[in-house]
Amino acid sequence: MFQDMLEKKRELFADGVQTVLRGHGNRNRRVVILKGNIVQNTRSESRGISARVNNKGTFGFASVAETTPEAAEKVLRAATRNASLLAEHARRSIELPPSLGVGSMPPHGVINDTAQKEIIEACQTVDNYVSTKYPDLTTRTIVYTEDSQDRTLVTSDAFNGHMITPRCYIYVFIGSVTDSGVPVELFKAFGGYGSFADNFSDVTKYYPEIDELHKRLMDKKEGVYAQSGTKTVVLGGFMAGMLAHEAVGHTVEADLVRGGSVAGKNLNKQVASELVNMVDFAHTYDGKPAPLPVYLDDEGTRACDEVLIKDGILVGYMHDRESAQHFGMKASGNARGWGFADEPLIRMRNTCILPGKNTLDEMISSIDDGYYLISSGNGQADLTGEFMFGVTCGYEIKNGKLGKGLLDTTVSGVAFDMLKTVDMVSDTLEWSSSGFCGKKQMMAVSMGGPSMRCKITIGGR
Repeated sequence: MFQDMLEKKRELFADGVQTVLRGHGNRNRRVVILKGNIVQNTRSESRGISARVNNKGTFGFASVAETTPEAAEKVLRAATRNASLLAEHARRSIELPPSLGVGSMPPHGVINDTAQKEIIEACQTVDNYVSTKYPDLTTRTIVYTEDSQDRTLVTSDAFNGHMITPRCYIYVFIGSVTDSGVPVELFKAFGGYGSFADNFSDVTKYYPEIDELHKRLMDKKEGVYAQSGTKTVVLGGFMAGMLAHEAVGHTVEADLVRGGSVAGKNLNKQVASELVNMVDFAHTYDGKPAPLPVYLDDEGTRACDEVLIKDGILVGYMHDRESAQHFGMKASGNARGWGFADEPLIRMRNTCILPGKNTLDEMISSIDDGYYLISSGNGQADLTGEFMFGVTCGYEIKNGKLGKGLLDTTVSGVAFDMLKTVDMVSDTLEWSSSGFCGKKQMMAVSMGGPSMRCKITIGGR
């Protein structure tokens, strides 16, 4: 057993330092069908061992693309040597972060392999449905993606465990052209946590959502450009999730707080309407597994929820063990690395704004002239909380009712200013778990939110 092999290398752990030995594998698969033709069919795997050693506040790290006992010894010796060398040059002695508990976490997650042929056939079934029912489309692309992490940890003073995090999705991209020749496109990802059989044993269950996607595309085809300016809008749950991750979440990662993010001067201050609550969930939401559950991070910290905003007050940050010690807070299991050669960084897990008490219909009916903004294809933000998101799907709101669809536009603002304008929050929550966060290295993350009524700057044409 791989964990037993790593356990036997504990005798090489140096005294007086904190050590994590990690065996880590990644598997990726991808199938692309463009207008009925298979244009990509790939599978890749990477696997190796890394060691990370904290000596007097200075980290040494080493990795190798092997999974043998000799490889484990090699990285342990190299990381220990690196930490000692760096500690000598740093000429400082920092008390090591305290342990937050020791023991062994039970294994979580299973990767069930599926023949590539089954994946291709499922994608072809979806493609046949779209092409047969909607022959008017000018473009259609079906994309299957799968990425899984398999991590085994042995630590000197924290938890040990074997964590497997599989996820897979089928993306449906469809496109058309307006009467004036402007191309329009929408997409949606189906699937989530688990292996192929967990999500796609019956792809017909996604047909109603594909039909809704087509309807929205046809509305967009007949759509209009938004009028630019500051408008009262309803942000859909996906857009609220984008805001939670991009514009707020990164500002409250403790390493970026130390780097000068706006959250550094706003702890325990009002940063949003009292209706806004935001949490980075570890592995459970509302009594059920979170979209991408994390039970143990790559420092051996047992994962628990991190409350970030409570009743509009910024109350916490996301930490690794070192930053938690620096701020006098508790680490909640946010340190993760994407591959065996990646050192763990502070990363989000399942970050969302919590639902409120209003209904979507109440919010729409309360607006005389505004917009309902549903989805985005991209977004960016900086450490001031200033953001800009593309809007790929939305509708006018006229006299309390949905009007014409919107052509592509943008929204922008400063998160902690915009969130103070939130005056209605829906009682439902929408999650999105198919994306990656690109902070220095990739990471699978989940984000979510309710619909929210607020004021925002919209870019128009």
